[in-house]
Amino acid sequence: MKRFHVHVAVNDLEQSIRFYSALFGAEPAVTKPDYAKWMLEDPRINFAISNRSAKTGVDHLGLQAENGEELEQIGSRLAQADVSTTAQKGANCCYAKSDKYWTIDPQGVAWESFHTLDSVPVYGGDTRSRAAETEPKAACCAK
Repeated sequence: MKRFHVHVAVNDLEQSIRFYSALFGAEPAVTKPDYAKWMLEDPRINFAISNRSAKTGVDHLGLQAENGEELEQIGSRLAQADVSTTAQKGANCCYAKSDKYWTIDPQGVAWESFHTLDSVPVYGGDTRSRAAETEPKAACCAK
C-alpha cells in the first residue's frame, strides 16, 4: 500500500514541529536539526518539513512505495502520462537512501515517487530530476 508524501519548506523548524505535532496528535518519527518527518497511519501520509529551501510552502508532493515493484508500477504509469520523468537510483536525500522517479505535473508541481532503501546520517545532496531543475530551489535536498 502506497503512502502519500508531502514536503513543506518552513521558516522556523521548532515552531513548525510544535504546530504539526499538535495538528497530527503525534511527535515526529524523525527529527534532525534541519528536518522532521511524521509517518502517520491516519491519514496514511509521510509528512516532512525542512528549513533548507529559500522558498517556504509546499515543496513537493509524492507517493512512497512499499517496495521496488510498486515503485516500478508508478514509474510505468508516469511514462504513460506524457510528462518528462527522471529516474534516480540509490539517491541520498532527506536522511534516506531511495530509488525515485521525479516529474513535474501540468501545473508545475514537483512529484517524487520513491521507495526508501535505508537511512543515511546526512540530509544528502541528490536533488530532484533534470525535469524539475527549471523550478527555483524547490524539492528535497535543494540548497
